[in-house]
Amino acid sequence: METIQTCCHKTTERTSAETKKLINRLNRMEGQIRGIRGMIEKSAYCTDILIQSAAVSAAMNAFNKELLASHIRGCVARDLREGKEEVIDELVATLQKLMK
Repeated sequence: METIQTCCHKTTERTSAETKKLINRLNRMEGQIRGIRGMIEKSAYCTDILIQSAAVSAAMNAFNKELLASHIRGCVARDLREGKEEVIDELVATLQKLMK
């Protein structure tokens, strides 16, 4: 996994399998969101909508866990091996944002 420095931000090269797995998760969540919108348009019962909303939240958490694990194993580990200890501060800041 290679991080490429561009003019304004970093990017991460992912394998096609990693990209496909992440995109599939996002597509499922997108479908769930459309389903919730349809439920609202059809005046579904609030509890039913809340249950579907909780499912989307759980799916997003699973997506974040997968991406975070990949980031730590790839980008963070590589940067630490290269002596770029500032990656620790970046990781801490990211974790703080995720835990809000």
